[in-house]
Amino acid sequence: MTSHGTPPQPAARKRIWLTGASSGIGEGLARRLLADGHRVAISARSTDKLEALAQTAANGPGEALVVTLDLTDRDAICQAAVKIEESFGGLDMLLLNAGTCEYLDARDFEANLVQRVFATNFHAAIDVIESALPLLRVAVAEGGERPQLAAVSSASAYLPLPRAEAYGASKAALSYFLESLRLDLDAQNIDVSIIHPGFVKTPLTERNDFPMPMQVTTGQAVEAILKGLTKHRLDIHFPKRFTLLVKLLGILPQPLRRRIGLRMTRS
Repeated sequence: MTSHGTPPQPAARKRIWLTGASSGIGEGLARRLLADGHRVAISARSTDKLEALAQTAANGPGEALVVTLDLTDRDAICQAAVKIEESFGGLDMLLLNAGTCEYLDARDFEANLVQRVFATNFHAAIDVIESALPLLRVAVAEGGERPQLAAVSSASAYLPLPRAEAYGASKAALSYFLESLRLDLDAQNIDVSIIHPGFVKTPLTERNDFPMPMQVTTGQAVEAILKGLTKHRLDIHFPKRFTLLVKLLGILPQPLRRRIGLRMTRS
């Protein structure tokens, strides 16, 4: 990636598949990647939002390919991969950003809620990876910089939190899966980066009904993610003053973690 406002040289132009591109971090990433001159397949459920995003980049150095997609539909994911292959030939980066969040009330336990969150945050990501890996292998065969598979997890994957049984578990599952996959893809010359944001001001977090310490803007999140991807970092986490604290809490002895967690639990 290059600094904002300076299009990359042709050799640095990447073919990228970005999910969850219609709002929040995904929209910010899409705008920045297109402004930097990359070819970006933008995916989300809203065709109107994607078309509007593509239109804003129409006169810029980048190229937007609109790929409307419901990530819970495996057949649609396969068709999306075919469309991207026909347009781009292969992929230099898969950037999984789509996600959802619902909080569980243990007094009214709802398994369907947990399954809904896992369907988007974990199972859909696995389905996209299955369809995108052959396209990343095309880039490997072409030579040059190692292609990247990256996904937005969450700092909540580091530490169990009250009401976050569904969201936190889905993100922890995603982080574990990708960390394992990273080991197996290394011999295939494909890098894997896991992104663990703290609280980011987005339409999704605006629904939260609790304090969000050290919250960062979407722009700050985009900068941190692209900086980490440029360096092929394994763990991209931010803001560091928050994520390092959460990591520290996550390795405390279990009885102490429980005491801290109980203090955050609502009566």
